[in-house]
Amino acid sequence: MGFGNIIFNAIYQIVDLAFTIYIFIVIARALVSWVNPDPYNPIVRFLHNATDPILYRLRKFLPLQFGGIDFSPIVLLLGLSVLKQFVLRLIVMLAGGY
Repeated sequence: MGFGNIIFNAIYQIVDLAFTIYIFIVIARALVSWVNPDPYNPIVRFLHNATDPILYRLRKFLPLQFGGIDFSPIVLLLGLSVLKQFVLRLIVMLAGGY
C-alpha cells in the first residue's frame, strides 16, 4: 500500500465519520424535539446550533410540515445519506479504485 493510498484511506475514514456523526446529531435533534427540552440546556443548544441552519434552508425551499409534524429532518437524513455515498465513491475514484 502506497503513501497515496494511505492518505486517501484516511480521508475516506474521516469523511465517513464526519457524515455519521452529523447524521446522529440530526437524529438526536429530531428526538429531542418530541419532548419539551430546556432551551438553555447546553446539549439542546448545541443540537439546535448544529442543525438549525440547514433545516431552516430546507424548510425555506420545501414546506415539509403536515399536520403539525415536521418532516424536514427525514429529508435531511436522506439527503445526507445520498451525499455521503456520493462523496465516498468520489474519494474511492480519486484514489484509483474504480
